[in-house]
Amino acid sequence: MEYLYILPVLLFSVIVHEISHGWLALRLGDPTARDAGRLTFNPIPHLDLFGSIILPAILVFTGSSFFLAWAKPVPVNPANLRNPRRDDVLVSVVGPFSNLVVGLGCAIMFVLSIHILGAPDPQNISVGRYAADTVLNMFYIGIPVNIALALFNLLPIPPLDGSHILASILPGRLSMMYRQVGFAGILILVVVMRLEPVRIAFGAAQSALMIPYNFLIQILT
Repeated sequence: MEYLYILPVLLFSVIVHEISHGWLALRLGDPTARDAGRLTFNPIPHLDLFGSIILPAILVFTGSSFFLAWAKPVPVNPANLRNPRRDDVLVSVVGPFSNLVVGLGCAIMFVLSIHILGAPDPQNISVGRYAADTVLNMFYIGIPVNIALALFNLLPIPPLDGSHILASILPGRLSMMYRQVGFAGILILVVVMRLEPVRIAFGAAQSALMIPYNFLIQILT
């Protein structure tokens, strides 16, 4: 049942993430994403056949203990950026940052929804209460989902944002070799995310970042 809350929130959050990359790239001189029709909330151009549909479906239906999905990366041409080395880092960072902002928006909407709809009530089984609790659950789940997206995309494994940040720091030839990892990076990513120490560290970081969001909710409710 939780996936019914997660999937629409995840789809929206991933789209915001990708649009943020393209929007900032455009502001910094690169119109590639705009020209490719990627600055849109229409989900179709952002869907990746394997990362958005096939892999998530396999993980859900096999009862996997972890969930992994991604959208089609927004095309960015660093050569068009005014300061390619610096701006490529900024364009990469803005994606995870946008997810933290969406998480903040979810926290605020969760609080507003509690004031308007009332707190969740498991004893009330009316259709209206069920619908209200669904809205509350979607907003609250949006917080850890977006924190997870931010952390996940900061991993320095191609083609994630963290790899672009690292590639911009590495010396020229090493940076070029690193960027060419390509599809193999996805296979590495699947293996890495199944490692218990990585999952423990990821969960700890996610829990730590949840603290200020929960603190904000407690203050406002």
